[in-house]
Amino acid sequence: MQIKKAAIIGMGALGLLYGNHIADHIGPEAVDFLLGAERYDKYLKKTFEIQGEEKKLPIARAEQAEPYDLVILAVKYGAIESAFETMKYAVGPDTVLLSVMNGITSEDMMGERFGRENLIYTVAQGMDAMHFGDTLRYTKMGELRIGIVEDGKKENLDAVVDFLNRAKIPCVVEENIRKRMWGKFMLNVGINQTCMAYECTYSQALTPGEANDVLMGAMEEVIQISQAEGIGLTHADLDYYVAILKTLDPDGVPSMRQDGMAGRKTEVDMFAGTVIKIAEKHGMDAPVNRFIYKKVKEMESELC
Repeated sequence: MQIKKAAIIGMGALGLLYGNHIADHIGPEAVDFLLGAERYDKYLKKTFEIQGEEKKLPIARAEQAEPYDLVILAVKYGAIESAFETMKYAVGPDTVLLSVMNGITSEDMMGERFGRENLIYTVAQGMDAMHFGDTLRYTKMGELRIGIVEDGKKENLDAVVDFLNRAKIPCVVEENIRKRMWGKFMLNVGINQTCMAYECTYSQALTPGEANDVLMGAMEEVIQISQAEGIGLTHADLDYYVAILKTLDPDGVPSMRQDGMAGRKTEVDMFAGTVIKIAEKHGMDAPVNRFIYKKVKEMESELC
């Protein structure tokens, strides 16, 4: 099996980053951004500025789509149900499914809707993409960590690796992809929420003080619930992800802070909300994430 054409759902930072890379290195015929009728008409003549270069990206009308070899889900948590309505036209019995969304729930949600047999579990990490309006810039594109779980097909994983290699998108196959997903979730719970709550940059969140205390405390709570869930994150995992943070553009901000700056709803329900729910399930508390949840919801009420 060889993946010849992918559909991308979502034109945010990661959707643009990966779609542009596929178009540049394999060819524009290898990728479509799939849009509903209303958005298709709106985006038909739109151009984007990616790394300082004007780009017109390939788009397709969802309702006219036939099954693609690969569908990449790249939307915000709040848009996932509408994204499923868009991507349903592109999914056939052999379509490989991949999500670059934050969090630890999108694969399960996608599997419930479209079946789990063709899922490739994915973590996007190490990028510092900044997306405002129609402009995308980054100093590090990071990498995709990918893998399959019990029911996954090795031939699908091999096909995705081949496709990503041809697109020059760095990827690493993980033996324990669930633990890797939880590790990235821990990082996002810490850095995304801290930068939003304290309206700060990466470097400011890493500087000793209140924001840094909240960053570390929020991540510590993910370690605790991961152990209760049998995933088993440790402080070595925390140190690994903090080291990644130190390689990013110090003046950059993560996606959740970008949402706040743009006056959009954030993914706090997917981050702190998930931590709180899992903690409650195990009779535990998550005071740092409760603090963040309350603070960000108050900020959203004023911003959105």
